[in-house]
Amino acid sequence: MHRIPEGEEKTAVAQTETRLRSLLLRGMDGDEAAYRDFLQTSATHLRAFLRRRLSRWPDEVEDLVQESLLALHNQRMTYDRDAPLTAWMYAIARYKLIDWLRRHARHEGLNDPLDDDSELFSTADADGSEARRDLQKVLNMLPEQQRAAILHTKVDGLSVRETAAAMQISEASVKVAVHRGLKALAAKLRNEKS
Repeated sequence: MHRIPEGEEKTAVAQTETRLRSLLLRGMDGDEAAYRDFLQTSATHLRAFLRRRLSRWPDEVEDLVQESLLALHNQRMTYDRDAPLTAWMYAIARYKLIDWLRRHARHEGLNDPLDDDSELFSTADADGSEARRDLQKVLNMLPEQQRAAILHTKVDGLSVRETAAAMQISEASVKVAVHRGLKALAAKLRNEKS
C-alpha cells in the first residue's frame, strides 16, 4: 500500500475541508450547483468513513450514506460557519451509524455492547439535544484550539493525525491541546461543584 507523506496528507485534508466548506456556504446562500456538488463530494467522504466502520455489513453502507446526506441537508442551518465542517459531517454520520447499530442489534438479537450500556445512549432525541447543548456550553469555556482538538478527537473520533491535518497544526500540538483542555475542564467543573 502506498503511503502519502504526512505533509501532503495534511494539505489534502485541509484542501478538502476548505472546498467542502466553500461549497456548503455557497449552497446555503442560494447557489444550487455548489450545493449539489457539496452533497456529491460529501457522499464520497461519508461512504469511506462508514465503509471503515461497517466492514461486517458492506451492504448497509449506501443506505447509511443516504441517511447521513438527508440529515446533513435537514440540519444544514445548524452548521456553525466558524466550526470545522468535516467534524460536523462525521458527527452526523456517526449518530446515524449508532442508530443503525441499535436497530440492527435489536432486530438481530445480537448481544451488542450498545444494549449492555443503554444508559450511555439515550433513545430520546430531546436527551441527545440537551447533551449536545451541555457539551457545547462546557467546551465554550475553552480557547478555540483546545475546543477544536477535543471535538475532533474525543467527540468526532478522528485520529490525532487526522485532527492535526484538519486543524493545520502538528500532532504534538493536538495532544497538548487535548491534554490542557481536558485538564482545564476538569478544574473548572470541580470549582463549580465546590
